[in-house]
This record gives sequence, structure tokens and C-alpha cells, in this order.
Amino acid sequence: NDRLGTVACVANRTNGGYRLRGVKEPVEAADQADQLLITARTDEGLAHFLVAADLPGLTVTPMEGLDITRRYASIELADVDIPASALLGHLGTAELQTEYLLQVAVVLQLAEMVGAMDRSFEMTVEWAFSRYSFGRPLASYQALKHRFADMRAWLEAAHAMADAAAQHVQADSRRASEYVSAGKSYLGVYGPELVQDCVQMHGGIGVTFDHDLHLYLRRVVIGSQLFGTVSDHRQRLASILESRHPFTSEGI
Repeated sequence: NDRLGTVACVANRTNGGYRLRGVKEPVEAADQADQLLITARTDEGLAHFLVAADLPGLTVTPMEGLDITRRYASIELADVDIPASALLGHLGTAELQTEYLLQVAVVLQLAEMVGAMDRSFEMTVEWAFSRYSFGRPLASYQALKHRFADMRAWLEAAHAMADAAAQHVQADSRRASEYVSAGKSYLGVYGPELVQDCVQMHGGIGVTFDHDLHLYLRRVVIGSQLFGTVSDHRQRLASILESRHPFTSEGI
């Protein structure tokens, strides 16, 4: 339940290397991995370690998840001893690398979420034109037209924000963190909202396990929670903007 940016795992020096203690969850494909990249706090700051998954004291426990196409697990590090060679780079220098990894992960996540939203919307529009009610296609009803217009606006904005975040990360822009958090804050709200509306517009078939919509909904909902929640990224975005334009009593 740690907030975004909190690193609870600790690495203490030993005679031959380091000792890791803490919990990491959820970690995708952890129960299938031979090596794990662990970020931990040290006296010098954050550090990255490449850790073998079969070391004594390291326990990987599969977790149940909403997205049935992916597997996540919890990693418990109970005084896991690792050699000095497991350290990647230098102690206390991993903060910038961790931020970059977060940016890349969220950009990929935004692209996935936009893709799921796009395909869900496309399927729903096709369904609305081919499904008839009282002799008319569903797409001809004014109330549904208004809702489709809202959904289309959300989708176009989602495309724009995901693209902008990717461009800023690719260019190593100083505003990359800002655009990444803005994108996650937006898509984390309107992604699940849009796909939920698609489910509702399909009616009964939309809530069946055999229809593909639930797969897209699961992916978008999980995407809204991983690598920082909407609340986490809104707070992060607010902190970035406040640091750029400090609020003072003189500005009241």
C-alpha cells in the first residue's frame, strides 16, 4: 500500500556484499523470472540490485489479479544476502534511473490503455449500427449519440496525452515527468469510464465472459492502478507545478 515513490525495501552492507529486507508487490511475471531487478534504500540513497530469484530468504508468492491475461506475484525478501557484484552502478545514484524507468513503464502503459479504449470504442460503434431496437439501429437514438460524442472526445484526448508523454520521454525532456503524470491522471479516470460505457451499450452480451470486452476492461482497470494510482500522479503533478511556480502569500 506504499504510495508512488516510496521504496520500503532496505539494503544493508555486510562483509561480503548486501542484505536485502522488504516486500515488492505486485511484480509482473515474478514467478517466471530467473533474475529480479530490486530497487532498495541504502545509507547513501537508492540503489539497484540484480538478484537471483532462487536465493535463500527470497519468496515469490503468486497473486490473484483482475487481468486474467497476466500474472503477478509478491516478492518477500527476508534477510537475503547478495554479493557486492549484484549492485548495478553505484550506491545512491539510482534515483534518476528509477524515475526514467517509471516514465518508460507509464508511457508503455498509456499506449496499452489507449489501444484498449480505441478497440473497445470501435467494437461498440459497430455494434450500435448493426443492433436494432424497435426497428431502428441503436446508433440512431439521440441519447446514445450524445454519449458516443463524449466517449469520442475522451478517446481523442487520451491519444493526444499518451502521444505527448511518449514524445517527451523519448526526447528526455525536462517536462517528461509532468506529461507522464498528466497522462496517467487522465487515462486512469477516463479509460475505465469509456470501456465501462462500452460494456453497458452492448447490453447483456457485454457482460458475458465469452465477449472480448471484459479483457479490455480488465487491462484498462489494472492499468489505472499500476505504476501509481490517479491520486498518486495528481499529487506528483501538483508537486511538479508547485516547484516551478511556488505559491506565496504575496500572490493571494
